[in-house]
Amino acid sequence: MADFTIYIGNKNYSSWSLRAWLMLKATGVAFDEVLIPLYEPGSRAEILRHSPSGKVPALHHGGTVVWESLAIGEYLAERLPAAQLWPAAPEARAVARAVSTEMHAGFANLRRLLPMNIRSSFPGREIPPDVHAELDRIAALWRDCRNRFGAGGGYLFGHFTIADAMYAPVASRLRTYKIDLEEEAQAYADSLWAYPPLQEWAAAARNEPMIVEQFEF
Repeated sequence: MADFTIYIGNKNYSSWSLRAWLMLKATGVAFDEVLIPLYEPGSRAEILRHSPSGKVPALHHGGTVVWESLAIGEYLAERLPAAQLWPAAPEARAVARAVSTEMHAGFANLRRLLPMNIRSSFPGREIPPDVHAELDRIAALWRDCRNRFGAGGGYLFGHFTIADAMYAPVASRLRTYKIDLEEEAQAYADSLWAYPPLQEWAAAARNEPMIVEQFEF
């Protein structure tokens, strides 16, 4: 049994589980994962056995339980500093935290109207103006981070960080809904999608038997 255990939801739909799982994967430590199917009778009761918020993801490490994606990232960054989950330079680290928390707190229209669904394809779904505005903001964030801090690597701050994990579900949504960004932002999205752990997650998502009808169009 590994020291770390992460409780997650459906890999096809649970974008917050994906974020925390990628952060943990990026540390290189061994961990156990427990998938709790969402939106089924008994789902919430089962989750509450492992997460006080009644939501996933939740990370267990010894007697410590961390139950929110960005907090999981911060915990891992403190406990496993060699993984460099945040950039080392103070300015880059501050910007990485800012763009991560902006994803955490914002882009509600994108998350609500274009839910993550890795194995499906919905190319004809209407994209409202407020979603386009949020996508424009995301593209601007990506360009700025790549231009200022991303030299020497394929990610926002060079190597893979918490910030990249926070935006991984956006890369998935762009593919599901067949949305193209301008060239520079699209190149980053393609690089992020090719990240081997993200491809590992996507392969598992495609093989899941569970279907949540509210996320299928």
